[in-house]
Amino acid sequence: MDGRDWKKFLFPYEQAVEELKVKFKSLRAELKSREEYAPIEFVTGRVKKISSILEKAKRLGVPMDQLEQGIEDIAGIRIMCQFEQDIHRVAQLIRERQDLKLVYEKDYITYKKESGYRSYHLIVEYPVQTSLGLKAVLAEIQIRTLAMNFWATIEHSLHYKYKESVLPEDVRERLSKAAEAAYQLDQEMSSIRDDIVEAQKLFEDQSNLVSLVLNNIQVLYFYRRVREAAQFQLRFNEIWENEELWLLRDLLNDIELALSRAKGGEDS
Repeated sequence: MDGRDWKKFLFPYEQAVEELKVKFKSLRAELKSREEYAPIEFVTGRVKKISSILEKAKRLGVPMDQLEQGIEDIAGIRIMCQFEQDIHRVAQLIRERQDLKLVYEKDYITYKKESGYRSYHLIVEYPVQTSLGLKAVLAEIQIRTLAMNFWATIEHSLHYKYKESVLPEDVRERLSKAAEAAYQLDQEMSSIRDDIVEAQKLFEDQSNLVSLVLNNIQVLYFYRRVREAAQFQLRFNEIWENEELWLLRDLLNDIELALSRAKGGEDS
């Protein structure tokens, strides 16, 4: 093993992971705000452990002085999506970005691995501003559905258990069947994607409406409109208990009128 300072070596990768996580989470928030649906469900990231870097370098025959070019996933970002269609949308969004350079792509969805592994990988070059200047580091972005990620996590754990040895035949067969089951689940969910997205939007709109009603009732208490606030609270409780949620919009309008009067009285 060479005598490199691993802390200094890994620092740009750690910075790249943190910055990319923030950027993709911000992208999700922007899409949700602008289009009311975000193809990104959530984002995670990690820097490869030193032991894993050394093991992979040995397996691939990468010399120690060529780790930066030979190991492409020292910095790793994982983007989870609900539907397979979302994966391709996210991949296109990444291709169009100006703050990174796409090196190449690996489509393990159309062309799954023999094990059953499915995911979409993009190898990118990302510039990190360090104290010594700009440094471009390689990072791997994996885009998967939740079902693909569940299967891949299990497979990774099993390979860790068996180390360098080959997985037992019965385990490989079960993994392969599980991979196909996960793929079929994704296909079924994709076939009713529009219905699912609409249902999720209705649920989110309803949640936001409830929050607005309750928050505005609290604001009325702040303006010392205790009697009005208490009456609105009783109306909300009745609507909620009777599951007459379509009445929430009328209630919110009445509360906002009361708030307008309260604020007008304060200004005068």
